[in-house]
Amino acid sequence: MDRLAEPAYAKREGDLGMILYGSSMSPFVRKVLAFAAEQDTELELKPMGIGSTDPDFLRASPLRKMPALIDGDYTLADSSAIVHYLDALKPEAKLIPTEPRARGRAIWFDEWGDTILCASAGKMFFNRIVAPRFLGRDGDLGAADTAEHEELPAVLDYLDTAIPASGFLVEDRLTLADLAVASPFANLGHLGLDLSRWPRAKAYAEVILARPSFAGLVAREQAFFARVAAPTAAA
Repeated sequence: MDRLAEPAYAKREGDLGMILYGSSMSPFVRKVLAFAAEQDTELELKPMGIGSTDPDFLRASPLRKMPALIDGDYTLADSSAIVHYLDALKPEAKLIPTEPRARGRAIWFDEWGDTILCASAGKMFFNRIVAPRFLGRDGDLGAADTAEHEELPAVLDYLDTAIPASGFLVEDRLTLADLAVASPFANLGHLGLDLSRWPRAKAYAEVILARPSFAGLVAREQAFFARVAAPTAAA
């Protein structure tokens, strides 16, 4: 995925000069970029493909997973660790609630988005798109089909009933919870999945992904697929 034309983030005088390594095709990288944009923190995104041996990336990410952050002499990996670091730098943005119960719910949805929704979406995205189109090898289509037809329905059934009337998961306003849960929906969109069975979840994700923090990233990804790697339609 290192051919992806990533969005440019110009640094301004006084910025911390933070560098984020990864590709916005990753829902984890996309989450961090959206979080930073929502709190008006500018990151310089350095595109990284799978298997990158860039020494600075490896220094920041001992497990060789994206995203990874370098802020001067400080390095940090894992999307949730990075967003908590960014939140501590700019707590006034209030993207992670401070009220105990709301904070717990936001962290829960961040974890749910990363480990439950992303796990299901990732099996489809990797095996149907990444492996054949970017790694030059066959994906496990059986695992992708199982994820789509047996795993994803239960995941989206839960979300379809968990979204409050306000359209935000916690405190009736945008928080980390929404950014973490909406991000993998961009990957589901690249797969061309029909999500009409879950109208609340579908509409919710569309609204969050239409925010400026996400919209430019998703548009660039869509343009990339249209240009060089149109995704395979869902089975």
